[in-house]
Amino acid sequence: MLKDKNLNCRDCGVEFSFTASEQEFYASKGFENEPSRCPSCRAARKQTQGGGRGVGRQTREMFDAVCSRCGKTAQVPFRPTGDKPVYCKDCFQPKARF
Repeated sequence: MLKDKNLNCRDCGVEFSFTASEQEFYASKGFENEPSRCPSCRAARKQTQGGGRGVGRQTREMFDAVCSRCGKTAQVPFRPTGDKPVYCKDCFQPKARF
């Protein structure tokens, strides 16, 4: 039988409760470590780290490039170095053949 535990947050130092039901949930997911942050700090970290399935996610820096196949201007998520070909979205994804 699991019992509630009091833990200290590693970010803010506040004591928080790790309830028996949370412990059961962690065990069902196969998590081996106890949470090291309080719920408030976990939520804040998730927001800044881009967690939460797209909520608060930072936009990716995009770079201009010229497609090696068709010559159109393309936006790519990496800085082209010129030593490898770069393709636009249309040329990179092959057309489906039916």
